[in-house]
Formats: sequence, structure tokens, C-alpha cells
Amino acid sequence: MRARVRFFQAFLLLFLVLGWEFSVRLGWVDAFFFSKPSDIAARIFEWFKSGEIYGHLWITLWETLLAFLIGTVFGVVMGLWLALAPTASAVLDPFIKALNSIPRVILAPIFTLWFGLGVASKVALGVTLVFFVAFFNTYQGIKEVNPVVLANARMLGASGRQLLQHVYLPSAASWIFSSLRTSIGFAVIGAVVGEYLGAAKGLGYLISQAEGVFDTTGVFAGMVVLAVFVVLLDWAVSRVEARLLVWRPEPGREGGTV
Repeated sequence: MRARVRFFQAFLLLFLVLGWEFSVRLGWVDAFFFSKPSDIAARIFEWFKSGEIYGHLWITLWETLLAFLIGTVFGVVMGLWLALAPTASAVLDPFIKALNSIPRVILAPIFTLWFGLGVASKVALGVTLVFFVAFFNTYQGIKEVNPVVLANARMLGASGRQLLQHVYLPSAASWIFSSLRTSIGFAVIGAVVGEYLGAAKGLGYLISQAEGVFDTTGVFAGMVVLAVFVVLLDWAVSRVEARLLVWRPEPGREGGTV
């Protein structure tokens, strides 16, 4: 089944790329606005051959990882705290909702003003995106703990620490890791948007520079590199998730064998 899915994915990708290529070559699509996949591939090859791309990739990766780690840790800790502290949750609820309602793009210029054009402003923007994803998933995961399991653990004399370690966290693990898959994408968005608006290096800067001189080939090449970059990061997170959640049953097999 997996091989079949991979085959159809490869076929669809090949169909789209070839359709795009021949549409431009036959004049159906203006090359000035859409370039050609062959030219885009040649530009990416040139970037990697010359080594120009590596510095940009490293900066974006560093900003992404910092935003991902800081935002996730802060979000998970806050989600745990407020899920287990109803009074604090009730007090802070309107403030959290108000902060979450602010469009993050508006914050990018403010962070640039506060932290400058370096890594810090991009990390700050990424953290604001990652935090709320991790927070709400953790909060909901703790709230979804089976009350029967919780009551049984308390009847057996489990302490607060034991409840957290053996009941709350395992029950919320799927929610938390689900947020990680989404958060890594948001961390990349924060880094790239920050670079696009003002930076000296990074994939966002590379795309911005190409756009500034109407270099559509460079813009699309940057977008392709960025897409592959995100897919690889998502794959890495999924591998970690698979190793840490080996106890979770596969979909469709929760009921066991018949």
C-alpha cells in the first residue's frame, strides 16, 4: 500500500512538473512570470555547487530550531500549568485569547525594531507562532485525560508528581506530538517571514533579493528549497514521534486482532 501511494505521488509530481515545463516552452505560460522547472533546477544546482546556499540554509535552520524549542517548551509548560490550575486558567483565559488573536505578521516589524535585524527578531516571531500551537494542544490533551483512570490512580494513592508522570503526560503525549508536527512548520514560517522583511542572510532573504530584481527563477528556486527543507524537518519530527510513541496502536488496530 505504501509503495502504491509513493508511486502515485511521484507520478503526480512528474505530471505537474512536465506540464509546467511544456506549458512555458510552448508559450502557453509567460516565462517571465513563471520561469521553467528546468531553469529552477539549474539555479538550485548552481547554488549548491557554488556553496552560496549553505550559509542561508544554516541561518534559517538555526532560527527555526531555536523558535521551535523555545516556543514548544514554553507552550507545553504553560499548557500543563493552566490545565492543572483552574483558577489561574480562568484568570488568564481572556489575555491568552487576546494575544492569540493578534496577526503575527504585525509583530514582525516590532520585533525587528526591538531586537534588530539579527537572529533574535526571527526567533521571537517564530516563538509567537509555535507557542500557541503547543499550548492549546497540551492544554486540551490534559483536559482529555480519562477521568476513570485518573480516579483509579488517586484511589491507589498516586501523588501529584506520579499523576503527572504516569497519567497526564502519557495521555497528552499524542496531542503534544501532534502539535510538534504543526509547530515545526510555523517555526519555519516565523524565520522566513522575518528574513523576508529584513535580514542579511537566510532563505527568506534569498527569496526577497530575487523578488526585488524580478528574478522569478530565483524566487521559485528559493520556494522549492524551502519546501524540501520543511518536508525534511517534518520527516525528522515524525521519526522522533514514532520512536517515542511506540506504545500507541496503529490506526484501525485499536480493537486488537479478531
